[in-house]
Amino acid sequence: MSTNFSTLPSPSSEEEQVLIQKARRGLLVFFAILIPLSILSYALMLKAPIFGLLLMWTPGLSSIFARVVLREGISDISLRIGGKQTLKSLPFILLFPVIIGLSAYGIAWITGLVQYVTPDSFIKGPSGVILAGTILFQMFAGTAIGIISSSGEELGWRGYMLTRLINARVPRPVLTSGIIWGVWHLPVMLFGNYYSGPYPALSVILFMISVTSFSYLISRVRLTTGSLWPAILLHACWNAVIQDAFDISSSGKNVLLWTGESGILVALALLIAAWIMSRKPLVIRQL
Repeated sequence: MSTNFSTLPSPSSEEEQVLIQKARRGLLVFFAILIPLSILSYALMLKAPIFGLLLMWTPGLSSIFARVVLREGISDISLRIGGKQTLKSLPFILLFPVIIGLSAYGIAWITGLVQYVTPDSFIKGPSGVILAGTILFQMFAGTAIGIISSSGEELGWRGYMLTRLINARVPRPVLTSGIIWGVWHLPVMLFGNYYSGPYPALSVILFMISVTSFSYLISRVRLTTGSLWPAILLHACWNAVIQDAFDISSSGKNVLLWTGESGILVALALLIAAWIMSRKPLVIRQL
């Protein structure tokens, strides 16, 4: 998976060296607060799940702390809407989780690897109508609610860490950011049964593939639109559609082996999607 950062200036000038050093200091402060705050949040969440929201906001809070300490300001958060590029990204944002869901979960249901169950819903009608209605509801209402939590992560991951990794000239910054994002989730997999399938080691490997691939896609919409909002919306839409439409429609003893964020079919679908997207040139509009 290749990413072209040829649009970035060469680190030869004194001004560019200052930019690199500032980015590295920012990363140092960011991780210095992120790591202990995440550990605290994990410990609290294992006792009371309500602290899950605090955990999802630890990247955002860490980035805010780094900005205040280093007096970096907020102009580079890119909370601007992004104009036409953001509008063009909306169909992708809303449909991508649905396409992945229909592909991965659809294969699992049709082949009998996973049992399809009609989701509980206020929508009445045949099973297919209920599923379609649930998906549509989560695409819009679920995404709107999910912004509360996804914005906490994206303010930190794509609104701060990713851009500093790029400016600090870290090799393969998009891939690196995805790996960090995946590792950050692992404690809740290993100790909190989050998408932990029958084979824990395999679940971790597949989850890392899924999260790293998905991170690449979120990073692209952030960088190509010059706005953080598409990243927030894609993250929220994924959680709403996959977790609250497709996951709740799946059952069976091997459900976490084949589907879910640590499932074989989901990991494969996301990896293919990231590979296809990587074939297109990446034009960075705003750091």
